[in-house]
Amino acid sequence: MSQDFPMQIRDNPPGKDLPLVSILINNYNYGSYLKQAIDSALNQTYPHIEVIVVDDGSQDNSAQIIHSYTQQPVIAIFQENEGQASTFNAAFLASSGEIICFLDADDFFYPEKTSIVVDKFLDCSDIGWIFHNPTYVDAHSTVLPREKPAGSICRTEIVDFREIFEQGSRFTLALPATCGLCMHRKVLQQILPMPKSQGVTISDNYLKYAALALSPGMLLDKQLAAQRIHGKNIYTFRNDYKLRAEINIKTGFYLRQNFPQIFRFADKIFARGCGEMIAEAGWSSLTVLPEFQTYLQNYAPPSMLAKNGSKALLHALWFKLKKLRAF
Repeated sequence: MSQDFPMQIRDNPPGKDLPLVSILINNYNYGSYLKQAIDSALNQTYPHIEVIVVDDGSQDNSAQIIHSYTQQPVIAIFQENEGQASTFNAAFLASSGEIICFLDADDFFYPEKTSIVVDKFLDCSDIGWIFHNPTYVDAHSTVLPREKPAGSICRTEIVDFREIFEQGSRFTLALPATCGLCMHRKVLQQILPMPKSQGVTISDNYLKYAALALSPGMLLDKQLAAQRIHGKNIYTFRNDYKLRAEINIKTGFYLRQNFPQIFRFADKIFARGCGEMIAEAGWSSLTVLPEFQTYLQNYAPPSMLAKNGSKALLHALWFKLKKLRAF
């Protein structure tokens, strides 16, 4: 049975009887792109927005750029460097919108994004999230002729993956980057604050999977934002298997801890990450992770350990073969 998320209209100025949209921008040392990101949020065709920028301890000119928006409605938050998860938490805490749109500071929105997203939410009161693919651009905002990843959103449809996640069934959809995530507040407040892991952040994968586990939503086949590929991207189009392994381990662990109804799905992510870590960096790199140690203590009775341990070893063999074929 689907949950209902009716839009709650706030006491807005005359002529703006519309749901407030909060655009949450997270930034760390992206001063060269930050102005375009903020301007793209402020220049939406939709009239009722708030823009919140969280600077995560940048050492470049980001603070100067943020402070330049003195005459425009930008809420600025400056904090010590704690990672992306911390910026999501801080921005959401400061927000008031019924609809939340996320934006990394090296990406940008197209002007009609929030208008289209609001229309979809208002038309479909039972959805709690909308995900869409981005356009890929280079450092100079030129569109790149890059194909969509396999399994990307290819048609607009309302979907409900909750049963799939609870059963731990195979899930192959390639979910979009941060700039393609839009959520209803009633869903997001069940997810945030998200855990702030030491070292590698659990990133936006945690947000995506948690949202899919909590509510039906819409896959929207429109490119409403641009994701920048500039050579310094932390995750996108990088074959850093050790980084990906640690993200999967931590994502699986915290999903299992905070959303026990999808433990089967979380265990699969965790086992995959363990296999990647063993294949890429060896057993010792896996055992030093606090999340791995806690998982063994809390979630690994002998039967479960045997099942997920065998999955992890199969993943390790698969990734070893994959690397050998690449040479």
